[in-house]
Amino acid sequence: MRHYYPVFKVLGGVLMLFGLTMAVPLGFSHFCHDGIETGFALSMAITIAIGAGLFLHCRHLDRELQPHDGFLLATLVWTVLPVFGALPLLLHIPGLSFTDAYFEAVSGLTTTGATVLTGLERLPVSLNIWRCFMVLLGGMGIIVLAVAILPLLGVGGSQVFKAETPGPMKDDKLTPRIAETARGLWAVYFLVASACLLAFRWAGMSWPDAFMHMCSTMGLGGLAGYDASFAAFDSPLIEAIAIVFMLLAGVNFALYFRVWQRRSIRPLWQDLEARLFFALMAASVAVVTVFLVVHGVYPDWTTALRHAAFNVVSVATTTGFASVDYAQWPVFAPVLMLFLCGFATCAGSTGGGIKLSRALLLTKQVQREFTRLLHPRSVRPVTLGGAVIEPQVLFSIQAFMLVYGAVLTFGTLALLLTGLDVVSAFTAVVACINNTGPGLGQVGPASNYQGLTDAQTWICTLVMLLGRLELFSMLVLFTPQFWRR
Repeated sequence: MRHYYPVFKVLGGVLMLFGLTMAVPLGFSHFCHDGIETGFALSMAITIAIGAGLFLHCRHLDRELQPHDGFLLATLVWTVLPVFGALPLLLHIPGLSFTDAYFEAVSGLTTTGATVLTGLERLPVSLNIWRCFMVLLGGMGIIVLAVAILPLLGVGGSQVFKAETPGPMKDDKLTPRIAETARGLWAVYFLVASACLLAFRWAGMSWPDAFMHMCSTMGLGGLAGYDASFAAFDSPLIEAIAIVFMLLAGVNFALYFRVWQRRSIRPLWQDLEARLFFALMAASVAVVTVFLVVHGVYPDWTTALRHAAFNVVSVATTTGFASVDYAQWPVFAPVLMLFLCGFATCAGSTGGGIKLSRALLLTKQVQREFTRLLHPRSVRPVTLGGAVIEPQVLFSIQAFMLVYGAVLTFGTLALLLTGLDVVSAFTAVVACINNTGPGLGQVGPASNYQGLTDAQTWICTLVMLLGRLELFSMLVLFTPQFWRR
């Protein structure tokens, strides 16, 4: 166990940092006079005290983190932090079980946006702020934040960054130092988030509403302060602003970093994945708009476009907001939207799913195999954006897709075993592994996950964690090779 003390030391530092973030909802509680400052102060004190104790206990064993340490740390952070994130909810929501509180915290930090709570309007403002603020923290990754501002921990930041960063190609660095890269990404993240906050406030939201919905929009998490989600505002302007920033958050944030470095938008437009992302979103919105008009769901093109654009972009980017109950649309539209959430967002974005770059590389690999069948002697490497993709990356993607399919299958079977209907079971697993939130059936946009049993809730919690950690980072811990020194 002492061999892993350096990992626990960093975990302690991350816990202290996480505890400090509770000052944000504590501040809102104070200024909004919702009367629960004591609960947040107590939760903050407990989190920081335990983190400090862990850090001090392990401070004497220093060594550079190895690759397997990064995977262990990432898994520990995303499973341990929700325990402390659930404390304010447990303290101030009567009758809330630990299972549901942990699910809610995991949903926030993994940017899934699924909820087991109802009557959100009646909750203290700071509790809704905290739920949504966890989405903002989880969007770029609390570990990446730790690498950015806690370099004095003496860890190998590159290993942590590699385990935490989403996407198939994790070794690209924007700057020579990994901490500088992490700081740059977070700086861009908060700059765009600030613009989103001001835009929501300008459109008519109150400051608390603007802040909490900015957090969920930028983190592509979908948690809201109202049971009706964005339908509570019934504002085309607010929905349009949300669409813009959901699209921005669905793009690789490294591209914004390069745009800032070069003072040009050319890196954004030259990126094949980004161009494909915007084209896919536009085409999907157009298809659903036409579909809704043809089937008479809405009487005019303007209304159909409004609701199609918002809900398609929301689900496809794995955000999970809703402006209407789209589960009542003809079945093609909601199923298409859930299909898109599996792959539509870019690698390096705050979205979930397998990422568009993986889907694109798999498609190119299939095309290459067709060519090889017809011309066995041909040499045709797989490329992306003009760069040749190493076979190791392609093998990794194929393995990822195999595991992804296995989790979908066994997760659905596990929920079916507990008695959940097939539509709810399958779409719940799809929504959780892609960190989207709402599915269909019992877990559709007009309802939530409150009706699930404890066993079903824990299954969905595990699937959310697997999806956020991109499967391998968590599952590798269950292999015998991982624990061999």
